[in-house]
Amino acid sequence: MQPKTPPTLEAFRADAQRWLRSVAKPRKVHDSAWGEGSDSVALFDNLDHDVEVEMIEAGKAWERARFDAGWGTISWPVEDGGLGYPAIYSRAFDEEERNFDVPRRSEIFEVTRKLIPPTILKWGTEAQKARWNRAFLRTDEMCCQLFSEPGAGSDLAGVTTKAIRDGDQWVLTGQKVWTSGARFSQWGLAVCRTDPTVAKHAGLTTFMVPLDAPGVTVRPIRQMSGGSSFSEVFLDDVRLGDEYRLGPEGSGWGVALTTLSAERIASNDLGADAVPKMLALAKRVGAGSSPLLRHAAVSWWSHIRIHELNEHRVAASLEAGEEPGPEGSIGRLYCTQNLTRTSELAALILGPRLVADVGEWGTYAWTEQVLGAPGYRIAGGSQEIQRNIIAERVLGLPKEPK
Repeated sequence: MQPKTPPTLEAFRADAQRWLRSVAKPRKVHDSAWGEGSDSVALFDNLDHDVEVEMIEAGKAWERARFDAGWGTISWPVEDGGLGYPAIYSRAFDEEERNFDVPRRSEIFEVTRKLIPPTILKWGTEAQKARWNRAFLRTDEMCCQLFSEPGAGSDLAGVTTKAIRDGDQWVLTGQKVWTSGARFSQWGLAVCRTDPTVAKHAGLTTFMVPLDAPGVTVRPIRQMSGGSSFSEVFLDDVRLGDEYRLGPEGSGWGVALTTLSAERIASNDLGADAVPKMLALAKRVGAGSSPLLRHAAVSWWSHIRIHELNEHRVAASLEAGEEPGPEGSIGRLYCTQNLTRTSELAALILGPRLVADVGEWGTYAWTEQVLGAPGYRIAGGSQEIQRNIIAERVLGLPKEPK
């Protein structure tokens, strides 16, 4: 089927704004409302279980409303229920949505909506697409990534979780770790080793694992920031029918790369909500009157703008119809570096107020950002991995010696 002819980007944004105004209130600009609302800049949630469940349910309700109004599959193929618009239109809607007070959604929403469905779209059977994609895009069901293991993080091809064929079933055994959102997921996309006799990249296969299946145990991990955004997941002789296998046997590395490529594009706005709050903080403390703080703030702002300009370049490529490629690692690397830069500036500005809560709005709250930022130097592929991707697949430099 041919995609619909999209409106101009300006007309599309105007339509999106009209719908958003009909269902949500405009968000207050932080630097003109110091002391109002939440001062949270946490990268990982640190919430009581009941509060987190309430937040998840509110996020699901919003995603369903968005999907039902036609804003959930903007860039999906027409034959798969989408509008078929270029990817820049989805990006434009997300930008408009940030200007409205909508429910906050944790990382599991991004995984469920933006990472898993494109992977199923590329590798799944028609039955698998029908079974899962609408449910995930609408967040009727949630799905996490069962990729990293205690001995296989950045070296994802080194996974040791086994999937052994037993007649018309597969038996999965192993451990996954650092799984975002597993506690609130019904499914997990697992990378497993099905052939230990071939090269490690070639012996992998992926499976959709129901997390309520016998033998699956989800155990939360307490982080130094206080929350439990991650879990470890144990698979003890979990039996699955072959219909749960995603992609051909031995294609797991390609399936995983599809998911990771989507992740590097989808997560390049990490920490964006903290930028106006940092600007407000710098103004509040009079950073411009101190040469040291002024120099640090200008340096930080320069890097923020560089990242924004790079994202504009990516947007222009998407608008021209180009597919996302390894260049996404540039944005991912710069984004995670900027999280560290933001933390360092917060520490410089706040000093002791960062570690001693005196009840002042917009100060001690930065502690959670400072404690959370180091995790993103590793999550989703370490900074070293991103540099290797840029060097080898973007710049064409020789591969790293092994």
